[in-house]
Amino acid sequence: MYENLIVETLEGGVGLIRIHRPKRLNALNQATMDEIVRAVRAFEADDAVRAIVLTGDERAFAAGADVTEMDGANVPEMLSGYRFEQWETLRRTTKPLIAAVSGFALGGGLELAMLCDIIVASETARLGQPEINLGIMPGAGGTQRLTRQVGKYLAMEMVLTGRMLTAEEAYRHGLVNRVVPVEFYLEEAIQIAREIAKKAPVAVRLAKDAILKAEDTPLEVGLAYERHNFYLLFGTEDKQEGIRAFLEKRKPEWKGR
Repeated sequence: MYENLIVETLEGGVGLIRIHRPKRLNALNQATMDEIVRAVRAFEADDAVRAIVLTGDERAFAAGADVTEMDGANVPEMLSGYRFEQWETLRRTTKPLIAAVSGFALGGGLELAMLCDIIVASETARLGQPEINLGIMPGAGGTQRLTRQVGKYLAMEMVLTGRMLTAEEAYRHGLVNRVVPVEFYLEEAIQIAREIAKKAPVAVRLAKDAILKAEDTPLEVGLAYERHNFYLLFGTEDKQEGIRAFLEKRKPEWKGR
């Protein structure tokens, strides 16, 4: 089904997507992005999958966009292309996305990781936006999401000089959730996904939705949005099951409705 991915459904309600272009350090060409979107959509439609892990391999999560596709491209071609529609589709994913990052996450690779909701990094991870070295700049959210995560000054340095952060630097600046030895980074991400998959699916979806809303709204608007989602959960069967299970001192059995 996929030429550039390895896709699996794991126990515990986890979907796993591995970018598999080892000869290109998992560089993101259009075909690969199309396949990532297709795989995510398939997991979105699968009620048995409640969280998704996106990864590459130990050498590279994704070393950037595939530069060969940009060679000779002009402004009209870039404007008429559909490349950024893929990124918007991934941004609208309702199920939690966890990035498991090892080795290089550069350019489009870092932008793809930042589209995810949680990032687990191995100690070997190197994260950066080095597009300036090609005479271009980030175009899939790098200047915006990176600035929101690490602040104006570090984002300026990374984007304008091409500086890469080590995993520990990324952790200190809030760009990744945790750093683990390289032999454990994928299992750590899968474990987080399994923990999320144990929770009430509708509550997870609406909580993720509210957190993402905080990125682009003033506080008052965000608080109103949060309350709206909070109230909606009182119309779900899972809310009643969760309360009863707590009072009866037992594990809840979520229905996802």
